[in-house]
This record gives sequence, C-alpha cells and structure tokens, in this order.
Amino acid sequence: MLVGGRSASCALGRQLSRRHISKTASTPNSDAISRAQKIQTPEVQVPQSKWARLNKHNNNRALSTLQTKIAPAEKGVSLVSKDESREFMAIFPDIVRDLTDAGRHTDIPEVNKWYTKVLQYNVPNGKKNRGLAVVAAYKMLEEPENLTPENVRLANILGWCVEILQAYLLMIDDVMDGSKMRRGAPCWYRNAGVGLNGINDALMLNEGIYVILRKHFAHLPYYRDCVELFHEVSMKTMMGQSLDMMTSNTSSPLNLDSFTMKRYNSIVKYKTAYYSFQLPVTLAMHMAGKNDPEIHRQAKTILLEMGHFFQVQDDFLDCYGDQNVIGKTNANDIYEGKCSWLVVVALQRATPEQRKILDENYGRPEPEAAQAVLKLFDQLGLPTTYAIYEEETNNLIRTHIQQISKGLPHNLFFKFMDKIYKRES
Repeated sequence: MLVGGRSASCALGRQLSRRHISKTASTPNSDAISRAQKIQTPEVQVPQSKWARLNKHNNNRALSTLQTKIAPAEKGVSLVSKDESREFMAIFPDIVRDLTDAGRHTDIPEVNKWYTKVLQYNVPNGKKNRGLAVVAAYKMLEEPENLTPENVRLANILGWCVEILQAYLLMIDDVMDGSKMRRGAPCWYRNAGVGLNGINDALMLNEGIYVILRKHFAHLPYYRDCVELFHEVSMKTMMGQSLDMMTSNTSSPLNLDSFTMKRYNSIVKYKTAYYSFQLPVTLAMHMAGKNDPEIHRQAKTILLEMGHFFQVQDDFLDCYGDQNVIGKTNANDIYEGKCSWLVVVALQRATPEQRKILDENYGRPEPEAAQAVLKLFDQLGLPTTYAIYEEETNNLIRTHIQQISKGLPHNLFFKFMDKIYKRES
C-alpha cells in the first residue's frame, strides 16, 4: 500500500526506528534510549543451556521492572468465542473430504490417503488465528440480515483456505531453512518417508485452495476477487521469501552490511504482513460487499502496520520466548543468519568491537556462537528497547485506527490489536 508515495509499513518502521534506535549503545540519541536509561533492567545471565534463557524471570521477557509503566496485557483475548472456534474446527473434516473423497482420483487411492495425512498433519494444528480472522472480520463487516448460517459457513470455509495457505508456506519455509520443529512437532519434511517429497506435498496443499474456492464460491459475485487475491498475496509472500533468502545465511555468504532496517521492513511487508493480516480481512470485505477502493486502502494501511508489529514480536520471541509456548526451538534466527529486528537494531548500536562479535558468530551453527550473540543482545539492552517499542507501536497503531474515517468499524482493528499485543507465542 502506497501512502503519499511511501510504503505505509516501511514508513512506520522508519518512524519507530528513529524513535527507538541509536547508532551505538553508548550514544543515547533517541527518546527511547533516554527512557531506557531511567529503567533498571535486570541483568540477564547467559546460562549453560541456551534454551533456559529467561526462565528465572518466569519467561516474562525479562522486563519485570517495566510492568508498572506498561499496562498488563489482557489475557485470553480471542477473535471468536469458544463455540465459534468449535464450529470452525468442525468444518475441517469437510475440507479434507472435499479434497480427497467424493469420487476424486479413484484410480490413485494411495495418493488420496497420503493427501489426507498431509492435510491433517500440517493444517489444523496451529493457532488458526488467520482463518478465524476471516470469520471474525466477516461477522463485524456484514449486515445482520445477511449473517445466515450458510454465509457464516462460507466464511469458515474461506478461513480454512487461508489456513491451508499458511500450512503450505510454512512447509516450504521449513525445508528452505532446514528447521527442525514446527508447532511443537517435527517439521513435516523431517518425518519418515517424506524428506524433499514434502515440497510436492506443500504444492498439493496450495492447489487445494483453488479446488475449495471453485467448489463453494464459483457461483458467487466475489469469487473472482477472492481467487485473484489469493494469487496476488501468494506472489507477494514468495517475493518476500526470496528477499529473505537472499539476505540470510542459507543462500550465500552472510553479509551483515545488508541487514538494514529498510531491507528488514521490505522482508516483513512481503513475507508476513500481506498474507497474515491483509488477506483475511480483505477476503471478509469481499464477502460482505465492501468494495469501495478507499475502504480497502485504509484497511490495508492499518493491516500492514499490524503485520510489521507482529513480525517484530516474532523476532523477539524467537530469542526470548518460551520454546514450549512458541512451539519451536529458540534462537533459530541466529543459527540461520536471518535478518531479524534484533540483529538489525544490534548492528545499528554496536561499537566496532561489538560488531566484530556479530561478524564472527551470527549465522554459525555452534551453540556457543549463538550464546555470544544472545549475550551481546542483552548487553545492548535489546529486551528493554523491545518493551518500549512494543508499547509505543501499540499506541501508534491504535491512534491510526481511530483516524479511520470511512465505512470500517474501529472495533474490528482494535480486536486484532488486543489479540496480538503482548502475545507470548
């Protein structure tokens, strides 16, 4: 989304970067660093086991001294009710049957059986926030007289299409990154008998989206909009993945000079924000007949900002989250040499001596190298800086939501922010 010739999410990132990040730890030239100096951050020792980090702080992001300044997050915020969540889950077996049964490909039953296994292992076991977001947004955008059981069911089906896209993207990403765990279980490709065949399994999931759309939506006026949106967002996400791989340690020798905030903002916008935030809400808008370009422009601007915020959170949790909560091992970004928010901020602050530590250790597979980077992150005060970033960005996005002026319920976007603010996974 271009606003005044600039990317909204990138503009937000630059604005926050100017407010939060100084070039070195010893040169506090921003309001955020000035405030951080007044806050006594508990010293974090790097334990022998890299996975034990911050356990002594009860995984509270090592920020207990900030809790009097930052309002505690509302716990258990959900986009939908428990009944709505159960209704969503009850539709998944129908999705599987649509793709594998009903007389489909009867001459290759072994493939149908395998496809069922691929779907059941990879699609329904996450938090399902993106799929449920379609349902929640549709119910808030649609006129009450149109909220028929059939239309609500269609919103649930559309939500599962988003979840299938999410599973497809994660399966491919795990293979490319060589990841080990996903959602508390081994990545699909690491299961016996899968390996690189998992790439074809992921492609089958992606094609399944369009089978579902054609079966349930081909007769509806918004069918073409939905199909085109899935194609457009998928392409943008793959372009973001390409930029991520070009920047990380997996495709070429690691060059930390390319780890700029501008590059980071572009990766986040394309790889995360479009499919995680813009896609679910825009699908719901199409269903509800909200087709005014200005409404879509305003929604997209806010949703890309949320997507940026969400990815910064993810980057922080990758190092400082509880792996039992986030469902994967810690410090993956460090091991994989990813252009994460933490390392970009660290590079902007690092002295020449500290930069040398990053050059020598970031992106290396040895645990001691990751511990050296984590220790440097602590020395640079990144947990405190993140807490300030999280609070101020939350306030800034909420201000932008209040400025929405045309045809969109503010509460829809506030509900999304309540869901992601101070999340732990």
